Amino acid sequence: MTTYKKSLIQAAILLAFTAGAGAQTVRIANQGDALSMDPHSLNETVQLSVTSNVYEGLVGRNKDLTLAPALATSWKQVSPTVWRFELRKNVQFHDGKPFTADDVLFSLARTQVDGSDMKSNTNDIKEVRKVNDFVIDIETKAPFPILPEQLTSTYIMSKKWCEENQATKPVDRRKGIENAASFRANGTGPYRLRERQPNVRTTFVRNGNYWGKIEGNVQEVVFTPIGNDATRVAALLSGEIDVMEPVPVQDIDRVNASAGAKALVAPELRTIFLGMDQKRDELLYSSVKGKNPFKDKRVRQAFYQAIDIEGIKKTVMRNASLPTALMVGPGVNGFAQDQNKRLPYDPDAAKKLMADAGYPQGFEVTMNCPNDRYVNDARICQAVAQNLSRIGVKINLAAETKGTYFPKILRRDTSFYLLGWTPTTYDAHNTMNAIMACPDDKGAGQFNLGTYCNQEFDKITRAVQSETDKAKRTAMIRQAFQIHQDDIGHIPLHQQSLAWGVNKKVTVVQRGDNYLDYKWITVKK
Repeated sequence: MTTYKKSLIQAAILLAFTAGAGAQTVRIANQGDALSMDPHSLNETVQLSVTSNVYEGLVGRNKDLTLAPALATSWKQVSPTVWRFELRKNVQFHDGKPFTADDVLFSLARTQVDGSDMKSNTNDIKEVRKVNDFVIDIETKAPFPILPEQLTSTYIMSKKWCEENQATKPVDRRKGIENAASFRANGTGPYRLRERQPNVRTTFVRNGNYWGKIEGNVQEVVFTPIGNDATRVAALLSGEIDVMEPVPVQDIDRVNASAGAKALVAPELRTIFLGMDQKRDELLYSSVKGKNPFKDKRVRQAFYQAIDIEGIKKTVMRNASLPTALMVGPGVNGFAQDQNKRLPYDPDAAKKLMADAGYPQGFEVTMNCPNDRYVNDARICQAVAQNLSRIGVKINLAAETKGTYFPKILRRDTSFYLLGWTPTTYDAHNTMNAIMACPDDKGAGQFNLGTYCNQEFDKITRAVQSETDKAKRTAMIRQAFQIHQDDIGHIPLHQQSLAWGVNKKVTVVQRGDNYLDYKWITVKK
């Protein structure tokens, strides 16, 4: 299908849901869809942001990203390894069933079963105990001072609803398995799911029985994926949609110059990076047979130093990025500016490293990349491929929609890939545990898809989790990051900027983690 025909189809979809939209309907477009309504099936921001309006965790976030009571009204440590959560009373799920401690025990256990993509959020929990219907204790394997932060994107489902609908386990995105929770939803949040048409349209309506305050006036939210940048921008400027994300960096000035829309631009906490298969003895997708070149640090360093990150910032990102040497960015606890020093861009040094490693002519390797997830993701990968060609590396670029991309790389069916990560705790430990730690079957390293492993790094990560002295903890994080930098465990690229397009009649709250809360949206009548 041609791009033109796709644009016509997307325009027809927009017209279909625009007709009859009232003043309190807000129409939201994103370059990609939420891949499932199951809140435990994919640890990805678009999906978690969308489902956060239907489901809630024990702990939430305020507009300034500070912690806020949600399904728990309060929490405290009753011992070094036990947290007690007082649960909110008189809360109902959307089907009318009451919320109790049983739902919390069920949901936290559900995040640890096969198919869950949220294991790294709860892998340090030893046991969850019911004290009574509205009090639970969570015991961790070691002291875990940031447990409440860790639970902000771990959403609570109805135990009875899941049992009645044969959805006691999350859908497995790696295997393409679906169940009722993929297309239906039953949370406690401020909005209910009314209609789900994957990759076409998802409609939410205000929950009249919501326990909390809904500050905005939006009665209905229509979420539509529009993959084509030009179509998405045109829909915003014509007034067919009210909010869109992301605004292509080259269109920010155009949007701001329009009569009816504006671009909200701010730093994002996400880090974009490259990962390499460092486990297999032979890469799955490479011209090198009988060995794995990424096991050689010289090859990893050559790739790093061959990438012109300032060129990518200027030509691909239009200066809407912040190059980084660390796997976390400013705003994340543990980030140290004096440690944020990239290896120099030096193709000649990179060529020598390749020759020293036994690859003077380079080699071929496939690079997996999404084309509808991050800001200019496919273009970044194209630029990386061009850079690497200068040292003899031929990149076979496999750019695809995130609907097929994520299942593939989450199976570790990749040799070289691009990924982004926002630590939900806004603390370095989250990235260390989920992205950089050696994978185990409990959730550590769940998104370390190239299986970088360093035992000393893992030892420090475990110590960081339980350390309560801030100065000691900061020093440990610094030490761990230095180990990872010295190993070139991954190749960090940059932190991208948020760019939301918003109709001037609409007020939204732009969070630094790229979540969009419908309860804070107001449409001027």
